[in-house]
Amino acid sequence: KPRTEHAPYKPRKPRVITNKDSPKSSAQPLQACKHGMLTLHDWMTVFMYVDAHPGISQDAVVQHFKTCPEGTLIFDQSTLSRKLR
Repeated sequence: KPRTEHAPYKPRKPRVITNKDSPKSSAQPLQACKHGMLTLHDWMTVFMYVDAHPGISQDAVVQHFKTCPEGTLIFDQSTLSRKLR
């Protein structure tokens, strides 16, 4: 049977570990998710670019979209290879 109450004890809360001895830093944390979810429109844009530039390598396609002035699309070469199958 599932129990709704934890008698006679209260449920434990997870401990948050803080390091008070660390110096302050201006470093920015990494993105939580390196591979954001690209929409269908984003992938169609990538496919149109690949079709328009047939001699370009997959790494060059990835670098192009990382530095695209209209907005960056973050994905890696292995994801592109899997999508192009």
